[in-house]
Parts: sequence; C-alpha cells; structure tokens
Amino acid sequence: MRPTPVLALAGVTALSASLLAACGGGDDGGDGKAGGGAIKVTASDNACDVAKKDLAAGKITFKVANKGSQANEFEILRPDGKIIAERENIGPGTTVNFVVNLAAGDYKALCSAGQTGKGPTQDLKVTGSGGTAGSADPRLTQAASEYKAFVLAQVDDTVVKAQKFADAVKAGDVEKAKQLYAPSRMGWETIEPVAEKFGDIDPRIDAREADLKPAEKANWSGWHLLEKALWKDGSVKGREQYADRLMADLKNLKGQMATLTLDPVNDMAHGAKELLDEVATGKVTGEEEAFSHTDLWDFKGNVDGAKKVYDLLRPVVQQKDAQLAKDLDDNFAAVEKLLGKYAKGDGYVSYDTVGPNDRKALGDAVNALGEPLSKLAGVVAK
Repeated sequence: MRPTPVLALAGVTALSASLLAACGGGDDGGDGKAGGGAIKVTASDNACDVAKKDLAAGKITFKVANKGSQANEFEILRPDGKIIAERENIGPGTTVNFVVNLAAGDYKALCSAGQTGKGPTQDLKVTGSGGTAGSADPRLTQAASEYKAFVLAQVDDTVVKAQKFADAVKAGDVEKAKQLYAPSRMGWETIEPVAEKFGDIDPRIDAREADLKPAEKANWSGWHLLEKALWKDGSVKGREQYADRLMADLKNLKGQMATLTLDPVNDMAHGAKELLDEVATGKVTGEEEAFSHTDLWDFKGNVDGAKKVYDLLRPVVQQKDAQLAKDLDDNFAAVEKLLGKYAKGDGYVSYDTVGPNDRKALGDAVNALGEPLSKLAGVVAK
C-alpha cells in the first residue's frame, strides 16, 4: 500500500526526508538516456510538466523535482492506466533521478501530489527499437526470470497462509487468528511493488484505515480491517465476509500472475527501493500495524524482498560498480543484524516494546541502506 507521507516520529521524519532526498543524482541536461542526461519533470500540487515528450526507446532518466507542498509520486503508465514504473515518496523540495526502460509505444507520465495515484498527466511518445528487458545483458534476462519465479512462490505461500488466517477468523478463534495474522502477510510484504501492478488489488487487500477518506471507509476491506477487529474490538463476529473477500482478492492476484512480465530496471531495481521506502515511511514509524504492532514482521518482509532483488542483480552491479556492491553488502548486513536483535521465537517482539532510541537506530540503518539502494536502477541501466 502506498505509504502515508505524514510520519509520526520527529526523528524518523528527519531520517526519512534525508533518505528520500538522497535519491537524486547528477543532471547532465541531455536527452534522457541513462548516463547521458535527464529529462526534467516539475511536479507540483496540481501540475506535471515534462520537458520532453518525444523519447527514444531504451533506458530513460527523468529528473523529477517536487515543487509542491505534499509528497509526490511520479508514474509511467500505459494508455489503459496500467503502471509501468513508479517512484514514490518524492518529498517537497526534493529532486530524484528516476530511470526507466521503455519500449516503443504511447505512455502517460503522472504526478500525484499526496500519493493518491491520481493527478495531472502528460502524454509521452516513445519510438525506436530499444527497451527490451535485459536485451543488452543476458544476466539481466536471467535475473528477471528468477525473480518472477520468486514472486510466484511468494504469492503461493501467501495464499496458503492467508487461508489459515481466514479460516481462524471465520471460526471466531481470535487468539489463533492473531497468531496467524503476521505470518500471513510476510510473502505479500516481500513482493508488494509487483502486486501493485494489478489494478486496485493492493488497496483492497492492504489499505489502512488512517489512509482512507471518510467516503472510502464504507468500502474498506483487507488485512487491516481484520487486524482492527482482532486487536481493538477483540471479536471478529460479523467480519467473516471480509475473510472471504481477502482470499478472493489474493486468489485473483494469483490468477493474474500468469501474465506477469518483469523488467530488471522498472520492476526489480525500482521495486527494491519502494520496499525500503515502505520500511522508512510505515514500519519504522509504527504506522503500518497500528493495532497489532507486528511491524517488525513487515519490516523483515520488505527487507528480504529488497535483498532478493539485489542478490539477483549483484553480478551486474559488481561488474559495473564494485564500490556500490560493497556498500549494499555492508548495509544490508547491518540492517539484518539490527533486526535480528528483536527476533522472538519464529517471529518478532511487539513493536510497541521498541523504544524511541531503538526505533531511531533502526531508522538510521534503513537510511544508510537507502542511499546506495537508490543508485541500483541507474547502475543496472548503464
């Protein structure tokens, strides 16, 4: 689910702003080809100005400056609205470089102030013969193939574990459902950016009550509705239909996976960065699991998902930028070591037992990892 841009802890707010600002890069002022220049995009609260709209197929860099007052996201869409690639959490006053791999065709660029998935768009025309995922390097093609297998396995695992959770909800077994809640979400949390490619399944499954407008609450469903019932209400009576709806949505997602195609830049490298942004803006702050306080499970899922992408892309990164590979190795290890301090049995301690200083330490580790991870797409696209 798109993270809420307003963060709860002042210390975490500062580190998240630092993390997001660190994602910028150099500006060569060229034609947008990765490594040679960037197409300037000015995003504001009500506008999306793309400096160049006729583009050459292949790896393209957009330099997105948020001149508005809200966190913004920049998306590249097909004419039917399907998201090809997106860069979330572009803070007010910050600029990021966003590398995409586009084949010939018509697209739309969207800027979404407040990260609602809605906003002004610009039509883009891409021509030429480039833009085939992994075409320049067979290692990228192999990485994309292996990542698809990983994603499919995670979806299968999620369906199995969520069914056990749903069965407990329908049986009215609150304690068992509580035990099964966090494990049922782990697979989802490792591959959420990929799941977001499939229409509105993500908000139906993973919307938090705090993210909803008053008019949207009547249609609220998914894990977090059941989380609130379990931990706040202490009863799931009358909520059985939402367990069935959760399973229907997850099985729908699984069925659509047959059409899944993944690009090493658009889906893998950017997806890894999105997963870490999820940690910075939802898990470290404690906003994601407001009632169950199972945030560390989600934290682990997000980090594992990002690490899987990096592991698959590492041979290419090692060849092209050995220092970046070392930085990522070191920082992933640091985050995983720190997270391990909070392991308990097969899971993690309740996040409400983790004090402000320890949360800041977790945030600092995420921040340190976020800076080199933000460079992953640019290096892979070289």
